[in-house]
Amino acid sequence: MLLIPAIDLKDGQCVRLRQGRMEDDTVFSDNPVEMATRWVDAGARRLHLVDLNGAFAGEPVNRAVIEAIATRHPELPIQVGGGIRDEATIEAYLDAGVDYAIIGTQAVKDPAFVARACRAFPGHVIVGLDARDGYVAINGWAEITTQRVDELAKRFEQDGVSAIVYTDIGRDGMLSGPNVEATAALADANAIPVIASGGITDIDDIEALCQAARKHNIIGAITGRAIYEGTLDFAAGQALADRLSGGDA
Repeated sequence: MLLIPAIDLKDGQCVRLRQGRMEDDTVFSDNPVEMATRWVDAGARRLHLVDLNGAFAGEPVNRAVIEAIATRHPELPIQVGGGIRDEATIEAYLDAGVDYAIIGTQAVKDPAFVARACRAFPGHVIVGLDARDGYVAINGWAEITTQRVDELAKRFEQDGVSAIVYTDIGRDGMLSGPNVEATAALADANAIPVIASGGITDIDDIEALCQAARKHNIIGAITGRAIYEGTLDFAAGQALADRLSGGDA
């Protein structure tokens, strides 16, 4: 199972939010490119970048920073979300060296867009489903919809989506532990591999997710605040994940 460092971008800085609230942020670095290098040096095999401003604006805002990270680390798979609403944005990111575009809000508003994107960019599309109490949130988590996350995920099974990033909003940035049960349930509810996100605190959480991944289609876990505040050593977490999964993810 891959342990994936998160670099959340707000106004060009690397930050972490609590439960997705833009006003409740902690700045961890004013140099996201150097922060990316820190995680690469620690053994990261993929990065998760989020344009927080873009998620609210509905279009990329921190693209220059994202492109700079991709340029610095051309060998590293990078997945990007936040403000991706059209095929032109996906194409621009892929051309800049990004490997995966995460479609979130637009996947909820226009599920057919996911199918079109998968046809245009096969193998490069991830769907991001963020939920509170099982219901999907959109527009930077500012709006909770009436759509259940498991039912929406089923709609994308035949589209060729590479993975679903599932975030439990109630856990995100809170260091309260991941929602392993809900993540496993989503992985069981559809055929698309799931990447867990939200709530990882320490090495015990990595072990719990790895144990779940043995029985469920969970291929990765995104970690943010824990590795920035030091409650989880990233290299130790990935080493444990490798041991428990029997090798590289």
